[in-house]
Amino acid sequence: MTTKRLRVLLAEGTPGEAAAGLHALYPESDGALELTVVSTVATLLPTIKVVDPEVILMDLSLNLRGPLDAVHLVHRTAPGVPLIVFADPTQKDAAAHSLTQGAMDYLLKGFMDLRTLDRVLRAALERNTLKGLADLLRDPVTQLYTRDGFLTVGSRRLDEAHQNGGALVLICALLENLQTLRENFGPPAADRALGDVAEILKGSCRRSDVVARIGGAQFAILGVDAAAPSAEVMRKRLDQHVAVYNRTRSAWGPVQLRSAVGTWSAENGGSFSEFLDRVEAHLRVDVAATEEEKGALDPAVNTMPRG
Repeated sequence: MTTKRLRVLLAEGTPGEAAAGLHALYPESDGALELTVVSTVATLLPTIKVVDPEVILMDLSLNLRGPLDAVHLVHRTAPGVPLIVFADPTQKDAAAHSLTQGAMDYLLKGFMDLRTLDRVLRAALERNTLKGLADLLRDPVTQLYTRDGFLTVGSRRLDEAHQNGGALVLICALLENLQTLRENFGPPAADRALGDVAEILKGSCRRSDVVARIGGAQFAILGVDAAAPSAEVMRKRLDQHVAVYNRTRSAWGPVQLRSAVGTWSAENGGSFSEFLDRVEAHLRVDVAATEEEKGALDPAVNTMPRG
């Protein structure tokens, strides 16, 4: 029986503390580790595509002029691969700040004992497992995450934000005229409209954000590493993309997208499911209020109180 080997790409200079720790965790006799070592960031970037690593470890001292730039470049090259950085204790602040640039965790040289190294590697592999699970939870019409997939990924993002002091922005959106599109143009047109809305949402946010179809006509965007002031900016950007689509691309009239926005920070506490419920509740209240206003303006609607 062939043992699956863990593919690790390591960017490290001397004296090789990380490499020594990896070899101690995964003895060569076990054949459980496929380790590729490079000594420069310039070599690391093209090697990512060749090795297809499951985890990347990088020494921040390899790029002293701009260590965080190196983190950003590696994360942009392989956004789906967990990145763990390690640094001298004198670079602790930069190592901690690397978590905002795409790193998953950091270690300090001289403190990279086997227990700590094993912990961060296990967390990285768990993240890969969650990603693989979430990829199975895709909506066949839009290829976005389903509600279950969104809850899986969102819960993980909230845990990460709680650990590094980050913040999240959540937008819930409702395609209000989906049923009208289906009745007037047929189910295929309605599905195409859903696909177009998915593209609008993806086009209005960053690659690191999470987009999902969480109901028949309902969508969501989770802004990662976002702050409260950017919440309205994100919603305005979404509104602008919808307006452009309605002017230039819609073959069956405008899509009517109503949205609600909420923010989360470590001070708020609570689970991701509770965060989602809160923003969805705001959306439902907004929709109900609009329907009530329409009823009040419609002379055919009896607004007299029931006896």
